[in-house]
Amino acid sequence: MPKIKKLQIENPMVAEVFLNYPATIREKLLFLRELVLAVAKTTKGVGLIEETLKWGEPSYLTSQSKSGTTIRMHIVRNDSEQYALYFNCKTNLIDRFRIKYATKLKFSGNRAILFDLNEKIPIAVVKDCLRTALTYNQNKIKNEIN
Repeated sequence: MPKIKKLQIENPMVAEVFLNYPATIREKLLFLRELVLAVAKTTKGVGLIEETLKWGEPSYLTSQSKSGTTIRMHIVRNDSEQYALYFNCKTNLIDRFRIKYATKLKFSGNRAILFDLNEKIPIAVVKDCLRTALTYNQNKIKNEIN
């Protein structure tokens, strides 16, 4: 997992939010951040990612290419042992992830993938979900559930 001292976060407001998380959650969220950035970098058509805050949470947007939908991450409110990746609830992303990864991921409604602090992140599965979100607009016709 990356350490905050080695991590370069250009947006000082985003960096401050990461610094204010409890250390154990911070490490997990920084790891998810690295996955988002790595997947974006290696996925055709995504382009540069804008790292900003939405609702006070680290958020990742495909502002340049408009290829995908916003991805947010944060500690789960009222549960200091969980953190989550949040997706636009007006998409069908969580429904699609639930169909594909029902036994590998936990979900909250139509907006989040939940992670327990003490569980291992299923990296390949999460990367697939991130890739799907980062190309959601680019692949609109394919995004309908049949």
